[in-house]
Amino acid sequence: MSEGLRTQKKHETRRNISDVATKLFIREGFEDVTIADIAAAARVAKMTVTNHFPRKEDLVFDIRDDFAAWPAKLIHDSVFHDTRELYFEALGAEHALVGFSGPGFARMIKESPVLTNALHEMHRERENSLTHLLIRRHPEQQLQQVLAAAHLATVLRVLFQEVFDRTAENEKGIADAVWPLAEQAFDQLEPVFGEF
Repeated sequence: MSEGLRTQKKHETRRNISDVATKLFIREGFEDVTIADIAAAARVAKMTVTNHFPRKEDLVFDIRDDFAAWPAKLIHDSVFHDTRELYFEALGAEHALVGFSGPGFARMIKESPVLTNALHEMHRERENSLTHLLIRRHPEQQLQQVLAAAHLATVLRVLFQEVFDRTAENEKGIADAVWPLAEQAFDQLEPVFGEF
């Protein structure tokens, strides 16, 4: 088997395990599903599950790395304008990184303390990623960069929660409803980044 085929097979196995686990979690509750249940439903060994997903919550948040890195990846020349523009692009596309999911998925996370804590941890990782990027760009203004990252991460977290809560309630037209709120949030944020 070629290296490319092996890598593709690995990704397919990982995706299958995550999809099977998510369906089980939504149907039966995160806390009530075991790794053995997931392995049996996915038709793989328990060790295969844990090799791909060291923690049970990683099965739910398989986009964790992308989630944490996303805001820093948005920033090219202008921290504020790049992030604002690409946030609205993601909102219009109803992307998972800004809070979109299925109603059952959102309710599952809200009902599980473990998953709620994991989501909070992901938001902290996102802020840390932004902080490191901004400090690397302007090491002489360390405190200002820490504060700027905290402001931006807070806006992204609050908007994420708005989308997420509306999703859990199975609202329609979420992007249209959140759009003016996001515009207001970024308008309030702009003075923080004026000097950058």
